[in-house]
Amino acid sequence: MNNNWKQDPRLRKMNPQKISLLNEFASRVENTPKDQLMTTLLSLNAEASQKGIHFNDEETDLLISIMSTNMTPAERNRMDTLRMLSQNLMRRNKK
Repeated sequence: MNNNWKQDPRLRKMNPQKISLLNEFASRVENTPKDQLMTTLLSLNAEASQKGIHFNDEETDLLISIMSTNMTPAERNRMDTLRMLSQNLMRRNKK
């Protein structure tokens, strides 16, 4: 996996705990079959929530960019669709 994401300017203002999770996540993604990436993302999200860590939209975009580095355009489209559905569900749950 390409480590260029570590140079992303969004990391400068991110909590060090979140950066640590992102590093762990990147390592997991590197060793995860493509068909299990969404499961890995959901697992990371659950672990972060248990630790009281929540990612905002900008941080989630960075997670998605890490995950999608080696994806085909079709896989990226599927991930974008899932993200959109997830955001809609989160908005409903906040009401």
